[in-house]
Amino acid sequence: MKFTTPILVALVFCPVVYGAEPQPLGDYRNDPAREQAFMDWGLGMFVHWSVDVELGSVISHSLVGASEDYIERYVRELPRTFNPTDYDPDAWVKLAKLAGCKYMVLTTKHHNGFCLWPTKTTEFSVANTPYKKDIVKAYVEACRRHEMKVGFYFSPEDFLFIHKQGHEIRRKADYANISSNKDLLAHNQAQIRELFGGAYGDIDVAFLDAFDNAVIRDLIHQLQPKCLVTRGEMKTPEQQIPNGPIPGPWEACFTLGTQWQFKPTNENYKSGGRLIEMLVDVRAKGGNLLINMGPDPSGKIPFEQERAFRELALWMFVNGEAIHGVRPGPVVKEGDLWFTRDPDRDGRVYLIIPQGDERWKRGDRREFRVGSLRARADATISVLGQSGKTVEYSPKAKPEARLQAVDGGILISVVRAQRLYNNHQWPNPLVACLDGVEFSSPGEGTGSGGE
Repeated sequence: MKFTTPILVALVFCPVVYGAEPQPLGDYRNDPAREQAFMDWGLGMFVHWSVDVELGSVISHSLVGASEDYIERYVRELPRTFNPTDYDPDAWVKLAKLAGCKYMVLTTKHHNGFCLWPTKTTEFSVANTPYKKDIVKAYVEACRRHEMKVGFYFSPEDFLFIHKQGHEIRRKADYANISSNKDLLAHNQAQIRELFGGAYGDIDVAFLDAFDNAVIRDLIHQLQPKCLVTRGEMKTPEQQIPNGPIPGPWEACFTLGTQWQFKPTNENYKSGGRLIEMLVDVRAKGGNLLINMGPDPSGKIPFEQERAFRELALWMFVNGEAIHGVRPGPVVKEGDLWFTRDPDRDGRVYLIIPQGDERWKRGDRREFRVGSLRARADATISVLGQSGKTVEYSPKAKPEARLQAVDGGILISVVRAQRLYNNHQWPNPLVACLDGVEFSSPGEGTGSGGE
């Protein structure tokens, strides 16, 4: 691929292309109603994918500290063979939806500067690959076909652009920030207008991955007032879950393995069970979990990643009611038991019960004393996914759930009755739905606000 200096100069210095400067941030914020809706979604799928997926390297960051020869070959050679002929965004979205995701976020441009849409701002894009087609457009259309919220990841820290300016490639430098590099800012403004200016319709979420995002964030708010900016306007802890609730909307983002982009060898993936544990932890603290899927070079979802999402899918099919549309209670966790609550139904609390070290056999009853809750006179209990009437092959079993008010809290008794695996060894949590209960007042019970 050949990158010509005249093209770069024209893009950098043409004010007509980039439009007016945005107004100060004080006039532009996430819409509060949309933030409340975001808090209901609970779970999203991140997708990291760029031209260096063919190498199986860390996405973009191999350019930092790289030799001139490496950079030149990266920019020239990788686009020549990027040809994901098995790219099927419908398959991506179907898996995400099955797993209980309400939104997706695709890396339209990562730090390396490679664009997954045919931009007019640079030749370093999908348009100059054998594939040629607009990956972003196909993704957006698939999301809309399957009623999935559409999210765009975008990095203003464009490694190729600052390299062509003659700078060393790095993130923490003044010239890598849009507030101190006017040409870089103009370049990014043009790309934001392509992505959020109407060509792809209404976008639900923008994830801005840079140390300096404010001007780009404001431009997105101008172009699409209903679009939610997550990173750049709310807390987005990466690869960690906070010890307790964070006020307002927030989002924890995680890799499925050790790397965001597809890693063909030396990878260690999280299990589906681990995803369930993380999701419960995040939702009990009021956040959303954004878990990553890294397609392989052909565009397919890797085997191991699909299996983890499908284990999550089964659990969410049974228990999604305790994850979507909920808020944290004044108590997050008591012992091994997690709480979420339905803000629209007074007295409804979900109690998420891990199986613990000893596997919970199908048909067995367990009792739990919960000091953080007290029962009203009309309190009831059920187990999500179970009728409470039948245990297969055990006609005499009585698997109904029971709830009793006791001194200092409540006593619940539940049976694991549903057969989810053929060998009966389903290892993941049960969820009890409690109606007519309240969290104890401060000083009552034995629960705590954190872990």
